[in-house]
Amino acid sequence: MFESLIAWYLGALETGGYPLIALLMAVESSVVPLPSEVVIPPAAHLAHTTKSLSMAGIVIAGTLGSWLGASAMYWAARIGGRPLLMRYGRYFLISPEKIEGAERWASHYGSMGIFISRLLPVVRHLIGIPAGIVRLNFKAYSLYTLLGSGIWCIVLCYIGVKMGQDEKLMKGEVHRISLWIGGFMLVLGGLYFFFVHRQMKRQPPTK
Repeated sequence: MFESLIAWYLGALETGGYPLIALLMAVESSVVPLPSEVVIPPAAHLAHTTKSLSMAGIVIAGTLGSWLGASAMYWAARIGGRPLLMRYGRYFLISPEKIEGAERWASHYGSMGIFISRLLPVVRHLIGIPAGIVRLNFKAYSLYTLLGSGIWCIVLCYIGVKMGQDEKLMKGEVHRISLWIGGFMLVLGGLYFFFVHRQMKRQPPTK
């Protein structure tokens, strides 16, 4: 199953190229639960093995795509406002609890939270909501988003190259796939717990 899925995506990348990467990363930075970990690493593997894509092109496409998706979230929150999102956000997989958690997280980390959020799970696609609600300067928001997304794409490219050098993994051996996924999820889980979970689960102050 994994082997056929990888083959399909690599084939799609051959024809879709950078626009496909940008589109998928834009989707990843919105409300759709599409992990960037399944978008960038296969593209980096393809670039490393066939040279049909370049690493720089992948990073640029992924970064711009992330910015487009994050910008859409920002403007939706800025134009729609908090009451509208609290009432109708659940229809787009954004519950009131997630909104309140993202607001607490953003309040704790301030403007630099925009940059940090691009390197962390869960808040990656949520940070645009509090940024838009408080009308954070869009140029600053864009700068932090581009910097954080660029670094994240570089990290994922490195992971994609290292995974591509694992011959057993590329042959679809379930044991190797489990080791890679398990290790990667362990790292992300640790980042999520120490930087996100504690702030998003903190109870709001009583009035």
